[in-house]
Amino acid sequence: MIIKKMHDMGIRSEHAYLAGIASIGLSVASWVASLKAEQAGVERADRWGIFVGEWAPTFIGLGLALSHYEQQEGTLSGALHAVRQAG
Repeated sequence: MIIKKMHDMGIRSEHAYLAGIASIGLSVASWVASLKAEQAGVERADRWGIFVGEWAPTFIGLGLALSHYEQQEGTLSGALHAVRQAG
């Protein structure tokens, strides 16, 4: 039901995959920013990096669920999927 709502809102699997990749970069950036900006030390920076890093598997999981829904609906698009279906 949530996946259908997301799909109806225009969110596609590619969007979720990109968000997962972006969250990995954001995890590194938040770790570096916390390490440089705060005087709390490496432990605090590690916590920030891990917190943001946990978003990536969530976005990837949503991408997989959306991709599965798109396959069932016949609305799966994108260059990567087109190559996989042709091969």
